[in-house]
Amino acid sequence: MVGGPLGRLSMSKKKIQIEQYIIGDDYPAFVIAEIGVNHNGDLQLAKDLIREAASCGADCVKFQTFKAERLVTAGAPKAAYQLKTTNQYESQETMLKKLEMNMDDYREIIDCCKENNVLFMSTPYNIEDVIFLESLGVSVYKLASIHAAEPWFASYVAQTGKPIILSTGMASLIEVEAIVNAVYKAGNEQIILLQCTSNYPSKQEDTNLLAMKTLSDKFGLLVGYSDHTDDDIACIVSIGLGAKVIEKHFTVNKNLEGPDQSTSAMPIEFKGLVKAIRSAELVLGSSIKQPCAIEKKNMVGMRRSIVAKKNIKKGELIDETLITFKRPATGIKPMYFKDLIGRIAIRDIALDELVEWKDFSKKV
Repeated sequence: MVGGPLGRLSMSKKKIQIEQYIIGDDYPAFVIAEIGVNHNGDLQLAKDLIREAASCGADCVKFQTFKAERLVTAGAPKAAYQLKTTNQYESQETMLKKLEMNMDDYREIIDCCKENNVLFMSTPYNIEDVIFLESLGVSVYKLASIHAAEPWFASYVAQTGKPIILSTGMASLIEVEAIVNAVYKAGNEQIILLQCTSNYPSKQEDTNLLAMKTLSDKFGLLVGYSDHTDDDIACIVSIGLGAKVIEKHFTVNKNLEGPDQSTSAMPIEFKGLVKAIRSAELVLGSSIKQPCAIEKKNMVGMRRSIVAKKNIKKGELIDETLITFKRPATGIKPMYFKDLIGRIAIRDIALDELVEWKDFSKKV
């Protein structure tokens, strides 16, 4: 399965199975509703978000598993976007502390996911988080864009043997290569790379979806897109470029407290996104160029046959002035026009009559 300096997957059809879900070249895109920290540490809100995401057609809901004191230093400043969406005078640690999910609540969250037929997934930020998620029996890991610069941590997660979906915001191709190598060296081939722009909201001109194609071509891996824009355009375009995973932040109220609420999709928006993704997949269809079933039905009425352009007398030599193309397509195909030129009519043929091969002698 692996070969080459990076241990690249073969360029044949690729797929990764996560519980009952298959992510692969011949399968619909796997849609992730990123709940993230939009639950604000409230178990009931977390459950409401899960139910709403499931009703919108999400395949998966993604949380973030962390303890603030393990993630940031006491004096760590907020990211620029966080200063705009939360209290600019509190530290990042103080903000994150309010967004922690009680570890005792995770089993209820996972049960809620099962009840609503969506996959539970979470992003760990430290070894302790991985150990905790392993104790819950998770089947997949989502690594955030910050991890795209942390090969050692990616290697640690890879050693669980679980599939990894990695966002690559802020990362260069060289950094992504280091991560892919680290995962492979840990004995894990199950990695999916997501193009991502680490800003909230991100601008369309910063999306750079063609880089997703570069990731696919370079590493031979399944790819996808993690979206932070204000609309669905990038998600839909990414489907056309081969995205097999789509991730977007999800909320039930953009006015709730928290850094990501205002840039998250409401249920009506997320439902529309899922519908648009499925429509885009229908539009893409197959790479095989052939008429579809309805086109085959339409051919008779829309294509043309070779017909007599004027009355043709028995014994006449056929030239371009005597035959033309008209509907329906039940006679000799126009592609054989030149094959009729130079033949002799062996019977009288009336104007507008569809001609047949038996009406002519062999070519002289």
